[in-house]
Amino acid sequence: GVGRLSRSAVFRKARRWAGPKTTKVVGKAEPASTAAVVKEVGGANNGGKRTIVPKTPKFYPAEDVPKPLRALHVNYTTKLKASIVPGTVLILLAGRFKGKHVVFLKQLSSGLLLVTGPFKINGVPLRRVNQSYVIGTNTKVDTSNFPNLDKYTDDYFKKPKEAAHKKSEEEFFAPEEKKKEIAPQRKDDQKEVDSPNLETIKKTPLLRQYLNARFSLTKYQAPHELKF
Repeated sequence: GVGRLSRSAVFRKARRWAGPKTTKVVGKAEPASTAAVVKEVGGANNGGKRTIVPKTPKFYPAEDVPKPLRALHVNYTTKLKASIVPGTVLILLAGRFKGKHVVFLKQLSSGLLLVTGPFKINGVPLRRVNQSYVIGTNTKVDTSNFPNLDKYTDDYFKKPKEAAHKKSEEEFFAPEEKKKEIAPQRKDDQKEVDSPNLETIKKTPLLRQYLNARFSLTKYQAPHELKF
């Protein structure tokens, strides 16, 4: 027969609009397993086993959730040019001391080259340079008197971090302070490295003048045709 109440009245009376009753779960719910399950199946013609793959969830986020990409970069030491060995005189092509001649000491773990002027001859201190911006020459300095260079690493050249400080109006318009002085330890290290090199350079004729000279090209000179 015909029901006394309409379909909408039954829906309202049964409180279906409130949704099913749920119980609160204490703790974090475990995620559903996504592994395939192998079940045994009866019947001679059913193969005996059946692999059941769980269905993928129908819900997906409305917005794309960024996922970090897997890092494919591998850190490795840059291969040193065959023409650069300890004691080789290099020509700097960029930076504050471009055009200067320096003595190569060793390659650091970052791939950068550790060089020195020496400082007393051309004013180039102990510093790191990229081998892409140097030219290796045929001139070499005897390395038998070189001191131990193990303590000169990339961490040696790192600057100490200073605490962030927001300047007040008075500090902003105040006259600039004097330049920071070089630490005495750095000066002693410079002397320790350069002193044996200076003795070797004095024994070689015109080597001191060569290191003190600045490299430059004149008109109609092609660098690829020069022999260093």
